Amino acid sequence: MTTAESFTPEELKTLAGSVMLSGMAVSMVDMGVVSTAIEANAMAQEVAGATQKYPSNAVIQALFSEEAVKQARSNGTMKLDVKPEEMQPNLAVDTAVTKINEALVILNQKATPEETQEFKEFIYSAADRVANAAGNGLFGSGGSKVSDKEAAALAKLKAALGL
Repeated sequence: MTTAESFTPEELKTLAGSVMLSGMAVSMVDMGVVSTAIEANAMAQEVAGATQKYPSNAVIQALFSEEAVKQARSNGTMKLDVKPEEMQPNLAVDTAVTKINEALVILNQKATPEETQEFKEFIYSAADRVANAAGNGLFGSGGSKVSDKEAAALAKLKAALGL
């Protein structure tokens, strides 16, 4: 059975980064001042609800339980190692895909197939929630919720996740 102790701190950082960077990437490809704030809030809500949505997934529990988050904040494992230029709109999705690939290597070695599948679904769910959080326009309330750029980013993430 997979436990938090199954992963090194660096592996946990990579796994958490795959989720966070995927959501950030979708936000960055078509950003606006207000919509970015709305999307960041959507991402935070998705992460906060992860342990309830996936109560038997040891990987998600190891990363996002209340205790895990407290520990990660104190030891710095929640800090993303990403350069600002890697999150430019034209590179953000590729940066996220790279982190997803690193995470999948770890998961395929240490997690059960069910945990891996759920984690992949969680990554995509977080990115999708970000994309659907705000519409177009000045205050993020106009037009369709998901822009063409966001839809393309979601498609690329979905392909990388094998979903």
